Amino acid sequence: MAKIDGIDQKILQELRRDGRQSNLDLAGRVGLSPSATLRRVQELERQGVIKGYRAVLSPAAMGVGFTAFVTVGLNAHTKAAQEAFERAIARAPQVIECHNVTGTVEYLLRVEAADLADYKHWHTEVLGVLPQVQSVTTFVVMDSPKDLRA
Repeated sequence: MAKIDGIDQKILQELRRDGRQSNLDLAGRVGLSPSATLRRVQELERQGVIKGYRAVLSPAAMGVGFTAFVTVGLNAHTKAAQEAFERAIARAPQVIECHNVTGTVEYLLRVEAADLADYKHWHTEVLGVLPQVQSVTTFVVMDSPKDLRA
């Protein structure tokens, strides 16, 4: 586990807010010299604390008008059933996130689609035909007042 001090926390907070800012700007925001800041960022990357940098896309600009969280329960609690389900989900571009969770279901998915009709098609023709699926519950996202994913 990486040792993260207060300055590293500030660096990570700033990079989470804007991963494209220059090292000079980042140094100014965290109160270090540019060279010290760069060394710290490189060390955080080397330790795997910073796994990468991503573009944050606008769902509307990408044609996404419908987002839902979907819970999926499997009909068999076996490694083979989980692996088959995960392979199928990996091929579905509508599934933006797939999490294996504890509780009354096995998976929590974040699904994005153009609209309700597009989601219904995916729900019926992709998810609904997987032989491992026993139960599906959909939670439609109405708004996301806090979303720190990048």
